[in-house]
Amino acid sequence: MSNVVVFGASGQLGQCIKFLAEREGLSSIFFPSRSEGDVLDYDALAKVFETYKPSYIINCAAYTAVDKAEDDRETALKINKNGVEHVALLCAENNTTLIHVSTDFVFKGDQPTPRDEESVTEPINVYGQTKLEGEQVVGALLNKYFIIRTSWLYSEYGNNFVKTMLKLGAERDELKIIADQAGTPTYAVDLAACILQIINSESTDYGIYHYSNEGIASWYDFAKAIFDLSGTQVKVVPVKTSEYVTKATRPAYSVMDKTKIKNTFNIEIPYWRESLLTCIKILKP
Repeated sequence: MSNVVVFGASGQLGQCIKFLAEREGLSSIFFPSRSEGDVLDYDALAKVFETYKPSYIINCAAYTAVDKAEDDRETALKINKNGVEHVALLCAENNTTLIHVSTDFVFKGDQPTPRDEESVTEPINVYGQTKLEGEQVVGALLNKYFIIRTSWLYSEYGNNFVKTMLKLGAERDELKIIADQAGTPTYAVDLAACILQIINSESTDYGIYHYSNEGIASWYDFAKAIFDLSGTQVKVVPVKTSEYVTKATRPAYSVMDKTKIKNTFNIEIPYWRESLLTCIKILKP
């Protein structure tokens, strides 16, 4: 495998890529520290390119605090757009292919059919808008890029819905969970494996792709599955979004069509409950 550098290596997806790289003995994937790979520090990034001479950059760095972004648009925009611009400029200068991770939140989510890569983007919160602007920067500056939109990421690493539910389920007798927002939970290890498969393919079918696990679930379905598969005894009560007010508006339906990525790279995508079970077996052996 050619040299690969991962920005945002300390985040959830970055740690999943590192896990797979170590498991498979991939010594040509490099994980700069947060200070070395700070996407807001152009000079630091330039040194990374000079040191590792990467054929691929995987950019996992992002501002992902959806509700906080509503009050901190400036920081979200710096990381999700300006930081991406730094990475893209250096990729262009060094003839490096960029794999940039984006989100289902670029869609409005008001239609009950899966969105494909050609669907109209219309973010309804600051996080989604800044991530879309990052995508647009990549498309404007580069020809050699893969943008991968994903959704509802969880894993053994970092903070995520699965780990939060396991913690709360152990502390409480009852939890109220939103039942009228639908999407697809995605095991970050599966996404990491997909990214490595794209790199191994050496494909030049550049562009935007969608990746999540197969199937559809509400947050209520997701929580119920977490407790059922982990043997956690807790009452889960379905509630409407209107009963659980948050700073940021969420898409009501953010399921994505994965036909393009499956056909282009011959990727088999696991059903979301199967991958959830894999994760829970590791978290609660």
